[in-house]
Amino acid sequence: VQLQASGGGFVQPGSSLKLSCASSDLNLDTYAIAWFRQAPGKEREGVSCISVRDGSPLYANSVKGRFVISRDNPKNMVFLQMDSLSPEDTGVYYCAADRAPHCKGIVASVMDYWGKGTLVTVSS
Repeated sequence: VQLQASGGGFVQPGSSLKLSCASSDLNLDTYAIAWFRQAPGKEREGVSCISVRDGSPLYANSVKGRFVISRDNPKNMVFLQMDSLSPEDTGVYYCAADRAPHCKGIVASVMDYWGKGTLVTVSS
């Protein structure tokens, strides 16, 4: 199973980035999809999750109001729009898929499939 996160980069504080999650062999519109991140020397952190029917996406308190998760089902992609980035947002970002249709929090242990991450570096 292939999940691929992309869109990371090196940006200055206050900038925006849009991450993408795609799959060549999963129909992402049938999975709850979540984003996680791991900063150097820190544990992996749940960032956001979107259920199959979208509903009310979940966000970590640290990103509420700045990040937006969305789906593009025809393109079989999930996005994470990240605005007002700060150095605290630096890390490797991963997308993950849960066979269950609804987000059960933003919990790594319930995810069934993981992609390789994309590095986001926010620095002046």
